[in-house]
Amino acid sequence: MPLTRCSLFAVALLLSASVNPTSGQAVAAEDLFETKVLPVLKNCVACHNNQLQTSGLSITSRQSLLKGGNRGPAIVPGSSSESLLVRAIQQDGELKMPPGGRLPREAVSSVAEWVEQGAAWTAPPAVLAATGTRKEASHWAFQPIRRPAIPKVERPEWVRNPIDAHILARLEKENIRPSSEADRNTLLRRVSLDLTGLPPSPEEVERFVNDDSPDAYGRLVDRLLASPHYGERWGRHWLDAARYSDTNGYVRDGAREIWMYRDWVIQAFNRDLPFDQFVIEQIAGDLLPNPTTDQVVATGFHRNTQINLEGGVDFEQYRVEAVVDRVSTTGRVFLGLTLGCARCHDHKYDPISQREFYELYAFFNSIDELGGEFSDEEGRARAFEPIQEFGTPEQYAQRDAVKEQLVRLKKELDEYEESLQERYREGAVSDEERSKLTEGTLTALRTEPQQRTDAQKRLLRRLMRRIDPGHQQRQAGIKALEKLTPKIRHTLVMRELSHPRATHVLLGGDFTRKGIDVQPGTPSILPPLKKHGPRATRLDLARWLVDPENPLTARVTVNRMWQHYFGRGLVETEDDFGLQGAPPDHSELLDWLASEFVAQDWSMKAVHRLIVTSATYRQASKHRDEILGVDPDNRLISRQARLRLEAEIIRDLGLSASGLLQPEIGGPSVFPPQPDLSDGPEPQGGAWVADQGENRYRRGLYTTHRRTSPHVVLMAFDQPDAGQSCTRRHRSNTALQALTLLNDEAFFEFAQGLSKRILRDPSLDQRQRLQLAFTICVGRSPLADEEARLQQFLAQQLDRFQTFGAEARLISGADADNPHLVAAWTSVARVLLNLDEFVTRE
Repeated sequence: MPLTRCSLFAVALLLSASVNPTSGQAVAAEDLFETKVLPVLKNCVACHNNQLQTSGLSITSRQSLLKGGNRGPAIVPGSSSESLLVRAIQQDGELKMPPGGRLPREAVSSVAEWVEQGAAWTAPPAVLAATGTRKEASHWAFQPIRRPAIPKVERPEWVRNPIDAHILARLEKENIRPSSEADRNTLLRRVSLDLTGLPPSPEEVERFVNDDSPDAYGRLVDRLLASPHYGERWGRHWLDAARYSDTNGYVRDGAREIWMYRDWVIQAFNRDLPFDQFVIEQIAGDLLPNPTTDQVVATGFHRNTQINLEGGVDFEQYRVEAVVDRVSTTGRVFLGLTLGCARCHDHKYDPISQREFYELYAFFNSIDELGGEFSDEEGRARAFEPIQEFGTPEQYAQRDAVKEQLVRLKKELDEYEESLQERYREGAVSDEERSKLTEGTLTALRTEPQQRTDAQKRLLRRLMRRIDPGHQQRQAGIKALEKLTPKIRHTLVMRELSHPRATHVLLGGDFTRKGIDVQPGTPSILPPLKKHGPRATRLDLARWLVDPENPLTARVTVNRMWQHYFGRGLVETEDDFGLQGAPPDHSELLDWLASEFVAQDWSMKAVHRLIVTSATYRQASKHRDEILGVDPDNRLISRQARLRLEAEIIRDLGLSASGLLQPEIGGPSVFPPQPDLSDGPEPQGGAWVADQGENRYRRGLYTTHRRTSPHVVLMAFDQPDAGQSCTRRHRSNTALQALTLLNDEAFFEFAQGLSKRILRDPSLDQRQRLQLAFTICVGRSPLADEEARLQQFLAQQLDRFQTFGAEARLISGADADNPHLVAAWTSVARVLLNLDEFVTRE
């Protein structure tokens, strides 16, 4: 019906009433807002202001309320029932405001009435907008990295490089002298273990101890940095941070093939790939222009997430969990921030909002998770993550041919199963067989074939597979054909979807509750992201992480390097540089190292060389009573740290001492022996079958890692479970560790190997052999009292095994020429391999 002149006038009058303050209704609305609503908002603005937008919401203006926060608009003028602000203060539903209390009923009613009347706003912006500040911006870790001046010291002769000037200046301020330099034996073993994870040979010990040239130590460092074992040593540290494992995790914990990523890490360290490129290739190597195969393999960093392949799981739930893990790991490894705390709500301590968490989440939300297939327990094809294959043309051709035949055979099997449905009735199954069936299967047999449900048909298919001879003969043909499928090497990689997924704030972190949509972005507390297109990509994020303007990545990285050399980082909380983390013990040294890292074109080897050639690193680790009251935790670094070695390195020491070490670099993971677990439930992934031959003696880095059932010896020495990124391993001391070194099958084999190694040269006398064994194990000759005790023990063992020949044969092995001699020296070797000094880096 067309509007009349009168009706048009009425509409105009109503519209003017909503904006004209002279109307009676408008005056009432203004009075309601200023006297009733504004006092309520003033109580809320401390958390919801322009600077601190808790849950993404500011309430400082009508526009900000209309825009709303993570859940959408806060008000819908004219409808209090649709307004989140009203529902929150009514505490109607899960959202309840204010936290821990209730507003008076009159106040709630006033806000609801105000919204119903159109939410008129008459307060000037300054009334609410000026409230709230972000004092977190002044936190030291968020400040730009400034290169400090090298401090002047009273004893410049002690200083070998700027690291020492910073340390000595602090020590002199506290009237503490640094420790003297460690003896050459200790220094050689320390730097060898730190840079390669392997001990020096007796020949290397003798050569270095007797080398008086002033550059002897520098040449040693250069040789160790050039060793291919350097990449293995420092690659192990990185793989902890990358949560590397050879299995998927969760209950099924099936095997995965991703060892090529591990080998990429080793080679990247060995060729000193600049750290900025090292990061970019791992975060977004697949998005680089014309990426190389190696750059795509590098993206395995974020394919180390767990995968749940259990029947009945919600794929989207576990996809979300994987994306959350990628965001949290990125924060922990590169930024030293606990980003994961902002998944469900704004970070309680750091200036990271929930919205910013999901803006970071958006960078990883469009990764292709559906790149291949596997079969579940029911034989159904299921999707899993994309892979990069490394096959020959002949292998691909053979696989295609086999796949074509398999498709044809499986189609014939399906047709055969369908024909059997008519024949499989209750009378077609023997009484004996019927007695074994479930009630569900019996019901399916009694049901007319055309009336059977899909579930009943599946039950009968299981029965057919078990008892029908014809069905079994097809099945056999399929299995035989599957064995002809060539095994093509592959590794898990990242790949972007052709069309990005929409990303939403997940309310409470719940994947089923979607809030507002967000675009890829980075926390506002840090320098802005530089986009190279209309939409920010993972490649933009990767470049932002290593942008010299980013104050965190360089600091976090050099701090972790320092941690591995001294047992504690310059910032003790190495994975938390936020407001709850520890402040740096040497802030100017941290910034100098970070700036030097960038100035050296992000060369990791350059930083390692700086640290290990410093006088600070070369100090003795001997305990000093005189500094206990001033520096009980050695935070001033007036001496070196005495550190128990990591699990894999302890195994490597045993292998090296025994002469059994197989030093090949890279390749598939292996299965060295471990204690038999057959008395308990079978581990996930099946029984552990120990390798024979050279694979039995590979470095600990290459031992197959199962998330739910790690190698028990490595676990005893605190190997992490790879459930999440590990940036610092715990060090425990337990009786189980001593018993492992003494009695474990592998370490007993190492002791046998060491025994045969020192008996190999017939020209050595008993004392020379003892000194050789001691040097092999701890890098020095025994002291007089140590040698005397070992000589006494050896004499006892020789007498014992000469008396008990059968026992000697059991200890020495069936192939020993002099069983009593090998057995006695094996006993001595077991003592040496169980020394605290053997498993400790001085």
